[in-house]
Amino acid sequence: MTNAEFIALHKTDDVRKLALKKAPEGVDLTFCLQQIEGWQLARKKIPHWAETDGLLFPPHLSMEQCSSEKTALYKKQLVCRLLREEMRQMADLTGGFGIDFSYLAPLFEKAVYIERQEQLCQIALHNFNLLGLSHVVVKNAQAEDELPAIGNVSLIYADPARRDNVGRKAVLLEDCQPNVVSLQEVLLEHSQVVMLKLSPMLDIQQALRQLKNVREVHVVSVDGECKELLLVMHREETPLCYYCVNITNNGQEVTEVEQLSAPVISREEKTFLYEPNASILKAGVQDALCQLYKVEKLHPFSHLFTSDELVEDFPGRSFRILGRSDFSKHSLKNLLADVTQANLTVRNFPATVQELRKKLKLREGGSVYLFATTLQNESHALFRCEKVKRE
Repeated sequence: MTNAEFIALHKTDDVRKLALKKAPEGVDLTFCLQQIEGWQLARKKIPHWAETDGLLFPPHLSMEQCSSEKTALYKKQLVCRLLREEMRQMADLTGGFGIDFSYLAPLFEKAVYIERQEQLCQIALHNFNLLGLSHVVVKNAQAEDELPAIGNVSLIYADPARRDNVGRKAVLLEDCQPNVVSLQEVLLEHSQVVMLKLSPMLDIQQALRQLKNVREVHVVSVDGECKELLLVMHREETPLCYYCVNITNNGQEVTEVEQLSAPVISREEKTFLYEPNASILKAGVQDALCQLYKVEKLHPFSHLFTSDELVEDFPGRSFRILGRSDFSKHSLKNLLADVTQANLTVRNFPATVQELRKKLKLREGGSVYLFATTLQNESHALFRCEKVKRE
């Protein structure tokens, strides 16, 4: 049996169970398991690639760290807006598995993929040929060493490795490889536009202090989970703008914030309650929603908003308030008399979800939504809500 025959036969099988079996003669079990696991991950993360026969997949860590098809498509849209007609040449300094590169490269006359790991370069070259990317150049090199050779390009893209040579996670931006903090001036000498993909855990304000020419901050979530932080650097001096993106199966929701502003605090709750999406909260621009969507905050630090009229395009979850109570036994009993199961959220509240759920003796789930929070007068309140379904 050949490797290809074994992979085809066991493509949908449990990789952990396969690993316990003896490999048939002529089969490289380690290689096959890597390909089967990679294809199974790709089927969910990058379905277009999974449909292409013959692609090779890298070790698990590279698959885990690579972009999804949805976020790669967003980057493609972003580059089209940033460069418009200036699509001469691009360079990806940290090619990796090549997902982002494969979506950006077709936009350019020439595209250079640079990667320090030789194995990933070999995989990329094989896959790019199958994907029809005949105009690309693959180079096995360190980004810092290859920069002088790329000349002037339209776009430099980099996703700095967040692990050191022995696999330890890098926490600080300057500890990632390549060190874009020390290279930032050189990067902008070679390209007017530099796009950096960074960890969603990174402190955005700290990054802005370290990188001098950031003009756009893109916080990208998929189905409400923050996945990527994109910083766009360019030479032209323009005001800093935040883009908070939530990608779902129904499309993408983009909230653009050009100027941070002070919140409008409500003296009391109104008819509707709103919870911003993960990208808004990560970007730290939630206070600007007051001006953008004509809503008010319940408290400066609660990050819950309210209005009398429904804001149908609010970037996050929307609820109708059915009742409110303080935390006295009598008040809670009246609010929750018929409730044994609820979805519970706490915002700016001195207890965790688990602690409060135990106190209220509520199971998780159901159609009732409860929000425990602090109001503008520093009192604590529990809101009972129903979710507003969008058209």
